[in-house]
Amino acid sequence: MNQLQTPVTVLDKMLALNLNISLWSARKKLTFEDVDHIPNNDLPPQDLATLGSKKIAPPESIRVFSTLKARAVTMLDRYGIRFMSGWAIPENFVGEVMGELAKIRDEFNTEKEKFLNEYDTLVSDWINKHSQWKEILKNSTDSPEYVRSRMAFTWQLYKVKSSFSRPSKQQQSIDTGLEQEVCGLGHTLFDDVVKTADETWRKVYEGKDSVTHKALSPLRSLEEKLMGLSFIEPHVMPVASLINATLARIPKRGSIMGADLIALQGLVCLMRDKDALISHARKLMNGQDVDSILSTLISTPKEEELEMAAYVDIAENEMVLAQEETENSIPIIADSMGLW
Repeated sequence: MNQLQTPVTVLDKMLALNLNISLWSARKKLTFEDVDHIPNNDLPPQDLATLGSKKIAPPESIRVFSTLKARAVTMLDRYGIRFMSGWAIPENFVGEVMGELAKIRDEFNTEKEKFLNEYDTLVSDWINKHSQWKEILKNSTDSPEYVRSRMAFTWQLYKVKSSFSRPSKQQQSIDTGLEQEVCGLGHTLFDDVVKTADETWRKVYEGKDSVTHKALSPLRSLEEKLMGLSFIEPHVMPVASLINATLARIPKRGSIMGADLIALQGLVCLMRDKDALISHARKLMNGQDVDSILSTLISTPKEEELEMAAYVDIAENEMVLAQEETENSIPIIADSMGLW
């Protein structure tokens, strides 16, 4: 495993962000008293009660808040890297991150007020829809004021400082946890690259013989993220350069296919392998040019590889023939040719 060591001095170039989004679940515990009088063959429907809980409002009425929370998390993952209880955000991305968070927060608060204005009607209609089970719902509803207190969208942005000015013994005892967090940022970032590449491969490139320019979007986003976080670890910038060089080769218009598509697929596959990606980044750091690495992503099989493939095909065909003959009760043994 390649070792990535991030120095604690990177704290000078980033801020920490802690996201606090509270959601009201619209659920209450389903108690024994709720169901002890109900026959075993007449339990509440699944849209009302599941796994020991009962829903006291229609689930679709609060689904938007989970969606907005997911949008905020996705956006922070796009710009930053998981750090401590939140994210590390490069200083040069803070303005964009704050702007996008503010938009999502405002939408959250708008939906919150809309929901609260309709709350009493939603709950009443929900109880009427399940009138047979009114008894287990009517004493479980929350007031609009309580629901309001349970729904919030806030964040804290702060600067993390290491206490290097303290005496060494104190520093060792105080800074150990922080240094460990910082030291692992390089691995965390490359793990993010692998995760993004895996998702991009499955959703965009796997099994395709042509793609549109929309297929470049996740790669451009990843390049932007790596450029912003290049101070985290020396191997990061070469990877960003590799993505940039690959994208630069793609025609500006038309479907992407042939060698261009193979280059993109080769890049994504390379980024799915953390060790191989770091190894290629190290080659770039040691002076190998980007073009030579890109050429390996679109290279055709060598002649000896084709000969070996044909050799294996012949062997496999003989194995199949041998199995068929055996099934016909003719005891013929195929030559293994050294392959089994």
